Amino acid sequence: MLTYCTPATDEQATPPPAPTGQTTQQAHSRPAQVKTAVARDLGQLLALIDKELLPLSRRPAAQPLPTDSLRQAFRRCRLAYKRVEPFTEYFLPATSRLVNGAPVAEVEVEETKMFEPAGLQVIEPLLYPSPAPAAQDTASRTELRRQVVRLRRQVRSLQLSWADQEFTDAHVFDALRQQVFRVVALGITGFDTPLCPTATLPEAEAALAALEAPLRLYAPAGPAAGQPAAPTAQARLAAARTALRRQPDFAAFDRLGFIRSHANPLGRSLLALQKQLGIAPFPGELRALRPDAATLFDTGAFNPDFYTGNRQWFSNPAKVALGRALFHDPVLSGNGGRSCASCHQPGHAFTDGLALSATLSGGTLRRNTPTILNAALQAGQFYDLRAPNLENQAIDVVGSRDEMHGSLDAAAGRLARQPRYAAQFRQAFPGTEAGAPLVSPVRIQNALAAYERSLVRLNAPFDRYVRGEKGAALSPAAVRGFNLYAGRARCATCHFLPLTNGTAPPTFQDSEAEVLGVPTRPGSRQLDPDLGRYALTKLAPLRHSFKTPTLRNVALTAPYMHNGQFRTLEEVIAFYNEGGGVGQGIQVANQTLPPDKLHLSTRDVADLKAFLVTLTDTARLR
Repeated sequence: MLTYCTPATDEQATPPPAPTGQTTQQAHSRPAQVKTAVARDLGQLLALIDKELLPLSRRPAAQPLPTDSLRQAFRRCRLAYKRVEPFTEYFLPATSRLVNGAPVAEVEVEETKMFEPAGLQVIEPLLYPSPAPAAQDTASRTELRRQVVRLRRQVRSLQLSWADQEFTDAHVFDALRQQVFRVVALGITGFDTPLCPTATLPEAEAALAALEAPLRLYAPAGPAAGQPAAPTAQARLAAARTALRRQPDFAAFDRLGFIRSHANPLGRSLLALQKQLGIAPFPGELRALRPDAATLFDTGAFNPDFYTGNRQWFSNPAKVALGRALFHDPVLSGNGGRSCASCHQPGHAFTDGLALSATLSGGTLRRNTPTILNAALQAGQFYDLRAPNLENQAIDVVGSRDEMHGSLDAAAGRLARQPRYAAQFRQAFPGTEAGAPLVSPVRIQNALAAYERSLVRLNAPFDRYVRGEKGAALSPAAVRGFNLYAGRARCATCHFLPLTNGTAPPTFQDSEAEVLGVPTRPGSRQLDPDLGRYALTKLAPLRHSFKTPTLRNVALTAPYMHNGQFRTLEEVIAFYNEGGGVGQGIQVANQTLPPDKLHLSTRDVADLKAFLVTLTDTARLR
């Protein structure tokens, strides 16, 4: 049972509400009403597909494809999906991905398998831009019909699964706040509408409109006695929707103003209402984005321990102190001459300022040394994502012949003989069982990782400004730069807010990689030969695929790209402005970066750089 029950007494005829509130199992409860409403909206979405989109896509081949009618039906289906999105994405993410996920194959690395994408974003490039591809050739027209049938199948699957879904008041509020986060990180950036920017802001408004009916069920009667009336969550929601309707132009929309003045206050109001109603926001539940985060930009909103995969590896101050000592000590290397800090230098934002670091034998490594600031907030490590966590990364680096050429077993023996380290290990790992080694390879790995997890820095000038902190300010150029970053320049569709890496919002459980078509040097038409993830997993979409890194502190971490051949931010922006490798004339069959030119002006480039500089946060680094 999801409810908390105590024996009834004369003074208490019914049990008190559970911390998570009412459940769908209780007739006429608020969750039950939400469930009924979502079921109705799913039925309406399915009816739209059956009555409009499917018949139009099945027109006989001898007849012209009714492109305008198809686009209108498609847009109506997308808007209808937005009405159910808060709950289908929250409760049924796997199926929802096949309704409105990114139009790229899902890769199962462990099994070396690919799964074909499906859904609205797969249909979009068959209808846009003009002339519609599906109206130009038989193959695209056949594919359109096939994809609409697949879409119907997945929506029907959502319907059937939803009928069995049970949840509580707490889940409703959790889903509502996640929808606000989704609009900020994906909706207003155009992630869902890559080929149809005119649909971006109307769909973001529809995504927020989905919160209106659930909120009415939870609306309080009024402020508590003696308390001043504050804007309600409903008022905040109405204001946010109005802001999206007031300026529907994709390029001109003030995204930073919207986040500061509308989305963040709405998130705070939703959490405040939840607490006012006595509904706990899943305290203690382990998530990347903490369950009590009111906004994506809250101080301490992210929990790097989520990515450990093992509660025994969670950080504590003693582990961090031990890891810091080990990080700067060459004791881990084979020849005692190189430490982690030799390449990850605190003074260079934990990089080394080189295109490629030197190997122990005098050559150079294959890839550029990335910063480890905020590396803890990723679900995979290395440019090829081969390590699932920081612990595994440590063993790879220490054991690498080119990097440290060491042995964690040998290092454990050396460290155990040093009283200072023995004392630190005892403090960092209390409760060691009798007979178990105090110093072990896995504890070395965990201590190093704990130190790296302490290097999360999300309090840059941008963060303080977007939170609305007193005295925080950004230059007009930086504000324009953010609006480019999250809008016309399309940066935020891969470098997701707020982390600016490839860790996908709003759950932040998976880290993504992209194929950019990076050349051997800026301006070259020769593709860099590094195969990236393909070298480990032989699937065609992974050829030349690399992890999307963080842009936090990017002003301090030159040179750039996996090969370290881009010396300045201007060179990097110019590469994207041209459409990546394909846009520059390089043959890259599987490039995931859109090859279209961005048409950024000289001022646009300067503004983007001004914003990127505001992501600098190197406080308390050592």
